[in-house]
Amino acid sequence: MSRVPREKAEAMGCRLDSGASGHRSMKVMEKPIKPSQDVFGLAVFITLCLLVSGIGGAITATSVGTWYQALLKPPFNPPDWVFAPVWVTLYLFMAVAGWRVWRRAGLWPGRRAFAVFAMQLGLNLAWSFLFFGLRRIDLALGEIVFLLVFIAANTVLFWRIDRLAGVLFVPYLLWVAYATALNAALWFLNST
Repeated sequence: MSRVPREKAEAMGCRLDSGASGHRSMKVMEKPIKPSQDVFGLAVFITLCLLVSGIGGAITATSVGTWYQALLKPPFNPPDWVFAPVWVTLYLFMAVAGWRVWRRAGLWPGRRAFAVFAMQLGLNLAWSFLFFGLRRIDLALGEIVFLLVFIAANTVLFWRIDRLAGVLFVPYLLWVAYATALNAALWFLNST
């Protein structure tokens, strides 16, 4: 195992800590951020997440009032009005979680977590395209499994940097697990 010099760790936004066992580990340092940067950072994360939400909503709108209404649905399918407020809340939680990680670690030290964050946002949007845009319940089911894995990974990576950021991802993880079961039931009921 290679040793990282203290100067290099600090340049990456980390500090070296020696634990009780004597082993050194890198910890992410809280980065000093000006209040104007802080507000701007939060606005960027909210804008990004709501942009993805809006694009997904526009794709969904092409089929939700027609094709989706004609599908056979399982008994645990929620009423249509539930989806919009749940998704807006989840996207806001994602935005705040991303912002908190950015505040704590910065983009470069948090690059792995942010790469997974970007992937799960892309996969989330892709699901809307597959399910509502292409009306391919089968492809959406395969894709949502990958989405669920990336959300779980994002939750863990954010948790390691900022506990509250990880906690903010838990409702999203649970909702997409439920959506996976719903997607599977819709595929089973409507595959002919």
